[in-house]
Amino acid sequence: MTRLSLTLAAATVLGGLALGVGSATAAPMGPGGVQTEAPAYTQVRMTHRERMMHRKMMKRKMMKRKMMMNRM
Repeated sequence: MTRLSLTLAAATVLGGLALGVGSATAAPMGPGGVQTEAPAYTQVRMTHRERMMHRKMMKRKMMKRKMMMNRM
């Protein structure tokens, strides 16, 4: 068991060194290193009316679900 753990530790150390020396690493890059495209959509604000309609629909959905659960 100890021999297996020693070999795993040695493999991780050697793998880390090999990746550290190479230019292609699997390390995550910071936000400055990655250039992203502009999104195809823009987020717009909801008006008060839209928000109220959304809440009303969600309440209806919840009430229907509750009624179906109580039916059984």
